Amino acid sequence: ALDASHSEVGFVTRHAMVTKVRGSFTSFSGTATTGANLQDAAIEVSIDVASVDTRSEDRNAHLRSADFFDVETYPTIRFVSTSIEADGDDLTVTGDLTIKDVTRPVTIPFEYNGQIVDAYGATRVGLSGSVQVLRSDFGLTWNVALEAGGVLVSDKVTLEFDIAAVKQ
Repeated sequence: ALDASHSEVGFVTRHAMVTKVRGSFTSFSGTATTGANLQDAAIEVSIDVASVDTRSEDRNAHLRSADFFDVETYPTIRFVSTSIEADGDDLTVTGDLTIKDVTRPVTIPFEYNGQIVDAYGATRVGLSGSVQVLRSDFGLTWNVALEAGGVLVSDKVTLEFDIAAVKQ
């Protein structure tokens, strides 16, 4: 099971063409099941979109609005894996990412950070990964043209994952 208190699901995008805005989702859950081999493994993640946090309540409210995520209509972002491949300590997870009822395939390279048995006897694993997506591919198209050229919010968004999972 995903240990949300030791994991982070975040994003980074350019703002006004010159700075970066970072944010995260503070409420999410997920599971990973394993079979006889990695090809039988499956990952599912569900993100509560209303939990978006960019350290600016005005920006958070705008992201929750119909201009962006429209959380009243589309409260959840989902990811469901379709394949998992290993190469040494690296994993490649391919799956379907659904935002605003638009589903697109994404492939996320992950670095395996290791496995431990914690102080309570639970087996934990750590993974880190990121992938760049175009927000317009998911119907997130709101923007403002800047007088000097360019736009207020980049179409490119980097999704970042620092995951801790606990064996159940």
